[in-house]
Amino acid sequence: MADIINLLPDNIANQIAAGEVIQRPASAVKELLENAVDAGATEIHLIIKDAGKELVQVIDNGGGMSETDARMCFERHATSKIQTIEDLFSIRTMGFRGEALASIAAVAQVELKTRKRGTDIGSYIEIDNSVVRVQEPCQTAEGTSIAMKNLFFNVPARRNFLKSNAAEMRHIVDEFIRVAMAFPQLQFTLTSNNQQLFHLDKGSLKQRIIAILGQHYNARVVNVKESTDYMNVYGFVGKPETAKKTRGDQFFFVNNRFIKSHYLHHAVMNAFADIIPADSFPLYVLFIDVNPEHVDINVHPTKQEIKFDDEKVMYAFVQAAVKHALAQFSVTPTLDFDLDPSIQALDAVSKPFTEQQRTESTHSPLYKSFSQAHQAHVIDRSNSNLKNWKDLYQPAAENESYTTAYSEEPETETRTAITYESAQPATASAIDERWQETSKDLKVPVQVHQQYVLSQIKSGFILIDQHAAHERILYERYQRALQEAPVATQQSLFPQTLQLPPADAAIVTEMLPELQALGYDLEPFGNHTFVVRGTPADIQTGNDQATIEGLLEQFKHFSHELKVNRREHLIRSMARNNAIPAGKVLSAREMQNIIDELFACTMPNVAPGGKFTFISFKLTDLARMFERNQ
Repeated sequence: MADIINLLPDNIANQIAAGEVIQRPASAVKELLENAVDAGATEIHLIIKDAGKELVQVIDNGGGMSETDARMCFERHATSKIQTIEDLFSIRTMGFRGEALASIAAVAQVELKTRKRGTDIGSYIEIDNSVVRVQEPCQTAEGTSIAMKNLFFNVPARRNFLKSNAAEMRHIVDEFIRVAMAFPQLQFTLTSNNQQLFHLDKGSLKQRIIAILGQHYNARVVNVKESTDYMNVYGFVGKPETAKKTRGDQFFFVNNRFIKSHYLHHAVMNAFADIIPADSFPLYVLFIDVNPEHVDINVHPTKQEIKFDDEKVMYAFVQAAVKHALAQFSVTPTLDFDLDPSIQALDAVSKPFTEQQRTESTHSPLYKSFSQAHQAHVIDRSNSNLKNWKDLYQPAAENESYTTAYSEEPETETRTAITYESAQPATASAIDERWQETSKDLKVPVQVHQQYVLSQIKSGFILIDQHAAHERILYERYQRALQEAPVATQQSLFPQTLQLPPADAAIVTEMLPELQALGYDLEPFGNHTFVVRGTPADIQTGNDQATIEGLLEQFKHFSHELKVNRREHLIRSMARNNAIPAGKVLSAREMQNIIDELFACTMPNVAPGGKFTFISFKLTDLARMFERNQ
């Protein structure tokens, strides 16, 4: 029988290996930037064209390479970072495997120019499909310039799996930010399609955080700094008001290497447990310095997943460091024993206590009950209001729900859309009168705790979640807008300028056609800025920036949670962001409109995310619960 096992050619083996290391343009960006850092560069310039599909180029002023090293760097497992197996346990560099450049050369066309410091002539190499096409001397600046062109030119199936340019650009920006955040002492520049997106000058860590995440964080971050013989933790965490509903501004670095750790993230979340909502995520940029012997970074090809030899110690120390920082800067809740100045000005404090007042107070029943021995627990039944317990159940005047449901409002022939305007509370007499008029018609909806709408149906009644119901209504409205007629736009009298972080600006650029169909009039204004000239007609105008930022947060949330297309992400995000929230007071007309529009939907029983919009209660169930005879 003939032998069937063959040794793969180098170019095929390299392409297979490249699939683990170079998954998209952002993977190459990460590897090339980390190589520039390891080369001792102080200035690093990243150039991108066509979201990295046409060109990814990194230029640095590092140590450069000799002619032999320039050729050897494209060989598999060729590295200058480690020599022996013991070196794996003392790694301080970003790279060490010697796979990145070999993987890039296997799936792209690569041009390398490099000159070692102190030499007059550099080296130029062209390589593609793991084959060196040109190698010759050249004139170039000290340092290295490496250009990766036409990614996956020889693996078209892989190229077809790449996402849109805006989506790939978001991944590139993420990788750029992670490396730039880890090394604030270096200068980083990012240029995309001849437009400069970032120019980050050398500075402190806080300056780098503000430059990347936005100026509004300047006074809203707290310094973290704790040191022990085992490890050091330093960096910044955001104050509670910076917490968002989605992840995105969370960065962990171990020995300056960006990592993803659900375990350490949980430690930070525990430190914030009592001061932010349970469904919110705080901002943090935290660095852990630890002896490399206690860390295993050789777990995953991306080197973003690592293992600690004692995770419990790391968890406890990170949590304690964040808690200490929040307490030190008076961010955590504390008891305040300082008197309010306005209290000092009250007559009871500022004026003397006369003898007549003293006599009157000491003869009061309240004084006696607390001053006489064994009397503090006694209830004075002669003045007790317990006999009037039935007054607790007075219907309309004291009941907030009825106040909301039966407030006076003008009668009109035509039912209007939901306006989200709070009804003005009516007087007690007006409420009583309205209650008398409507008590015969129990189909008038009632709001319960400003979260639910109760309405009678033939077989019993239903309890509607006002937010989930309105989310379903808006979702189907936006679906029709994208398929049929666009949503009407309400033009702003004074257009607003919207300044966004680069990653968010890439998302908005990607979504512009859909946003315009849904009623947003947005226009790019350069440098991550947009001009907002109009918003959907059915959305309250005012703080357009907050509205769009909320939409972006919801979009990023759905992008993490769901595997659906971009349009579906967008309309779900808009529906959730614009739906009336729990706690919003509704008039009777608004509640009735929610009911009518909900049951006109194609799927009225569930919100887009799958939550129930209403629950029905049948008369037979009620009779059973109250043990009534049928």
